[in-house]
Amino acid sequence: MESVLIVDDEEEIVELLDFYMKNNGYNTYKAFNGKEAIKVFEEESIDIIILDIMMPECDGKEVLKRVRAKSGVPILFLSAKGEDIDKIDGLFLGADDYIAKPFNPMEIVARVKALLRRSAVFNNKEEKKDHIINVANLRLDEMACKLYKDNLEVELTSVEYKLIAFFIKNQNRVFTKGQLYENVWQESYLGDERIIMVYISKLREKIEINPKEPKFIKTIRGLGYIFEGN
Repeated sequence: MESVLIVDDEEEIVELLDFYMKNNGYNTYKAFNGKEAIKVFEEESIDIIILDIMMPECDGKEVLKRVRAKSGVPILFLSAKGEDIDKIDGLFLGADDYIAKPFNPMEIVARVKALLRRSAVFNNKEEKKDHIINVANLRLDEMACKLYKDNLEVELTSVEYKLIAFFIKNQNRVFTKGQLYENVWQESYLGDERIIMVYISKLREKIEINPKEPKFIKTIRGLGYIFEGN
């Protein structure tokens, strides 16, 4: 049984999500501030975290940084309406997805299932083909689910890895934001461009010599993005 850590300073939200997660077959842990969340995470085996941004005694972004220093466990950020900067900051820090309050609990369940499914695929190396793809100074190791730049491993989250792997395996083809989202996130695209833009920016920072003048991931104005491998 997979374990979900639910973190929010609003007790009603924690209890609501606890009810829905248990009803969908998940084991749950609860925390009502950042310090409690870190303690539970360090003491228990957690498969995914639902994490509020604004909390007393260590906010969600600090919890995220502490968790990411030790683990790549999927993290779903909860954010109040209007906290766009916090959501984007969270993605840059390593969150895997976000959803705004108020939310439909069943959408949270669906997001959790999708994140856990992607995490399982990312970690199940036995299903990966033993295949290396070299592009300029980049090397994609599909067996190990790793990317190397100049023979040094590039630290990637599971979503970042899936996005760059998709690009590298589909070089010199233009993809819209919707096509990228549906192929990488494996969910219907609902028109939120920010999550794509944030992950593109993160990848450029990690693989490009000059992220403002990218050599690999280029923007095609009015269409989308292309990975140029030649």
